[in-house]
Amino acid sequence: MPIALLAALAGSFAIHAAALFLPDVDLSTAPELPVITAEIQLPPRPLAAGEIHKPPAPKPRSEHRRTKPAKGPAVAEPEAAEVPAVPREVPGAEQPEAKAEPVQEAEPPAPAEPRLPSQGHIRFAVYKGSEGLLVGQAVHSWEFADGHYRLQAVTETVGLAALFKPIRVELESRGELTAGGLQPERFTTRRNGNATNENADFDWNVRQVTLERDGSRRDLPEGAQDLLSFHYQFGYLATAREGIGMGVATGKKFENYRFEAVGEEDIDTPAGHFRTLHVRVKIDSTTELWLARDRLMVPVKIRYTDKKGESFEQVATELGI
Repeated sequence: MPIALLAALAGSFAIHAAALFLPDVDLSTAPELPVITAEIQLPPRPLAAGEIHKPPAPKPRSEHRRTKPAKGPAVAEPEAAEVPAVPREVPGAEQPEAKAEPVQEAEPPAPAEPRLPSQGHIRFAVYKGSEGLLVGQAVHSWEFADGHYRLQAVTETVGLAALFKPIRVELESRGELTAGGLQPERFTTRRNGNATNENADFDWNVRQVTLERDGSRRDLPEGAQDLLSFHYQFGYLATAREGIGMGVATGKKFENYRFEAVGEEDIDTPAGHFRTLHVRVKIDSTTELWLARDRLMVPVKIRYTDKKGESFEQVATELGI
């Protein structure tokens, strides 16, 4: 093969690789109580010799003093409302514990469980579509722990393509695992070992994502993903077979993807034979996924086609599940 052609293929791979791998007593009625008065009298002084004791003059009767009613036939008084007796607390005595009524608390929601094993990976071979030329390899890996996830994808050129144009693209998605699936918090990219500004920060409290490239902020719809996590979100979506909409942050921009369900297909790959759901999304370019139905809907084949018609295809060679 002429060197010029190899160089052209390597350059083409370099252009497309980033796009391919880079979302609550009332007391008012109480009865009146009788008024009780008390009088204090001093004892009589001692008599002097020859002095005759004289009884004290009677005091005038006070108009305000209540007279004792004469005894008469007993009159039945109205029956008072029965008031429950309150036990008197005796110091030092052991008091019985008050029995509180049990409070029924709502059961907390069950923690989200990963569909995939706590760790795993998928290896892919990367081919340039029209020529079927092997130009690269990719490894997708994941970890689930304590309600969080970490996804990584590393893609690099191999063989002659690596000789003429060595490329290594690293993507990472970190976030929480919720009842609705993956919820990204941070998406980052590296190219040839160097950090880029093609990153995204997800703030689900205010439902906005910030794109580091230009500092712009975009509203976050429910279920939004990043460029890596969306590949592994389909296992949590019951309507994937009917097509589905999904917001996706790529690091460069945020777009609403509408995935069309093309149909079910049986495919053969170096990693084995799979019954798959084929989904496709078209923006400026086209991305297609073949999701293994009997392998938790992981992608076993990925195809990217640009607006000029050139394509790159990732085919699974090993499933570490």
